[in-house]
Amino acid sequence: MSDGGGLLRADVAGDALFRPVRAGNAFEETVSRLLQAIRLGIVPPGEALPSERDLATRFSVSRDTVRDAIRSLSDAGFLVSRRGRYGGTFVVDAPPPRVAVSGIDGFATSAPPTAEEIEDVLALRDILEVGAARSAATRSLTAGDRELLWTRLRETAAATIADYRRLDSRLHLTIGELVGAPSLVPLLAENRMLVNGLLDDIPLLQPNIEHSNQQHEAIVIAILTGDAERAASAMQEHLEGSAALLRAFLA
Repeated sequence: MSDGGGLLRADVAGDALFRPVRAGNAFEETVSRLLQAIRLGIVPPGEALPSERDLATRFSVSRDTVRDAIRSLSDAGFLVSRRGRYGGTFVVDAPPPRVAVSGIDGFATSAPPTAEEIEDVLALRDILEVGAARSAATRSLTAGDRELLWTRLRETAAATIADYRRLDSRLHLTIGELVGAPSLVPLLAENRMLVNGLLDDIPLLQPNIEHSNQQHEAIVIAILTGDAERAASAMQEHLEGSAALLRAFLA
């Protein structure tokens, strides 16, 4: 990516968006902040982003993280790179519209879900999945349970992009199964269908997949070692990453 140096308009919104991101989900938060800056017109169509160096400093992340975020948004049609003396990374003249999500089972109509509906889905996911991870870590797991969880982790890590969502869902549902509360799994499955309906309408970003796989490993290791609080915090951090992307693209 070019290291061209666009300048931000100095205002409260710009200061709020171009502040340090949380370290736990640096890539997702960087994508979210850049996308919000584009959508809110902080960096208007046709204007250049600040340089990678400047963005890395503002966000307190590595230049590799900034580069991955810019590349992902370029692939999604929001940014374009131009070479030469006046080159840089520019917001496209006509950024894609907000992603329309329709036909998701569980919503009242086929219209795109409202911000309130999205937050409802994410809030319930947080309660169910963080609680499931914590509870699973307190259980006395059998050798078969442990092997199943580790197998699901390996399958997800090795998944192609086409299979990733399905295997990711299976890993999360397996964690719920290990809690040993039969009524929990249908709730997780129903919520996961809604989450996947949202996720299917945003770009599947390779750096996010790699980051998710690292977080999955941290969650699974915490469960297998019986560290309930670490399992819960690792799951919380994991969910916050995907929630940041969903809010950025859909809200």
